[in-house]
Amino acid sequence: MRWLLTLICLSLIATDLHASPQPQRIDKVLVLKSERQLQLISHGQVIKQYRISLGKRPEGAKRQEGDLRTPEGIYWIDWRKRSEKYNLAMHISYPNAHDAAMARASGVNPGGMIMLHGTPIDDEFPEWFFHTLDWTDGCIALKNTDMRDVWRRVPDRTLIEIRP
Repeated sequence: MRWLLTLICLSLIATDLHASPQPQRIDKVLVLKSERQLQLISHGQVIKQYRISLGKRPEGAKRQEGDLRTPEGIYWIDWRKRSEKYNLAMHISYPNAHDAAMARASGVNPGGMIMLHGTPIDDEFPEWFFHTLDWTDGCIALKNTDMRDVWRRVPDRTLIEIRP
């Protein structure tokens, strides 16, 4: 009788292990600037989407350091860090070769340190305040709960495409 009870318990455990959904591997992050939307994509399917904030001058691609624009193009999430100012932050590999060539041709510095990051925790300005406007210096910002989810789902070396 004991062996029957053990067998039933083991089969229930095995069934439960197979039933728990494994997180899908994210192979692309797509940013749609005009829609203020970030999408996580796995095998061509949108798995999840989030509302984002952009640079203070959201129209047009970033051309030089200090222009307050968010880049447009194809990049990589290449490293991450915990940020005192913006909680979690994932670095975007801006400038790519095209951005660097355009800046060189114009005689300007393309800038750098473009991040996908959370929102400051500030007693004077609550998180919802930041979430409803474009406020960064060119980065892409999410609510902190959303950023924690992206941090957990998106591995380093993931492609990120930023469209107008």
